[in-house]
Amino acid sequence: MDELLFVVFPYMCVTVFVVGHFWRYKYDKFGWTTRSSQLYESRLLRIGSPLFHFGMLGVVGGHIIGILIPLSWTEAVGITETMYHVAAIGGGLLAGLMTVVGMVILIYRRRTVGPVFSATTVMDKVMYAFLFVVISLGMWNTIAGSILTIGGEYNYREGVSVWYRSFLAFQPDAGLMAQAPLGFQLHALIAFGLFALWPFTRLVHVFSAPLGYLTRPYIVYRSRDSASIGSHSPRRGWDSK
Repeated sequence: MDELLFVVFPYMCVTVFVVGHFWRYKYDKFGWTTRSSQLYESRLLRIGSPLFHFGMLGVVGGHIIGILIPLSWTEAVGITETMYHVAAIGGGLLAGLMTVVGMVILIYRRRTVGPVFSATTVMDKVMYAFLFVVISLGMWNTIAGSILTIGGEYNYREGVSVWYRSFLAFQPDAGLMAQAPLGFQLHALIAFGLFALWPFTRLVHVFSAPLGYLTRPYIVYRSRDSASIGSHSPRRGWDSK
């Protein structure tokens, strides 16, 4: 059962994640969108969207640091376990709280604004449910895991994080996750389930960030020629009119 839950199932979800995005891009390019609803309502969107997106950046960044940076590396640069977990609790809870508050505002907006609710699909509802559970479990694990670590009972950096690195190296050790508390196990399993759903939801827009705007040339504006200006004759220099 451990092999099925913590080896087979995660790799199946990652496979669906990769193949699903390829299929979606190849056969549903016009559907590769967030289906923006800003025209229907903008007040709540201006509040909820930045909270959600900046919170998610913090959540993703925290996971990358917690998973990819081993305990020995932080100790080598003088960061103690207490310092690390204080930062993890503070930063993790702040990012998680921003994400949850932003999500609640966005869900409230979808439920109360008629045109936005009409544009909400079943997959949107499923995606929000998975995302809410994953983030809630992550916040709980941040608190409980850090408290347990201080008490010396469980250190996720020597268990769960090592499992993730072994998974990414295609040498997964199911026993590491099997020994983790239930909260960490559920967090991982539901997160992989969200990855499997990802290609079939509006989350695909994550891979369509308009990075080209950073390097595109300036927009050049040219005046109309004299024939289209009418009776006004252009003059050299600035025109006070």
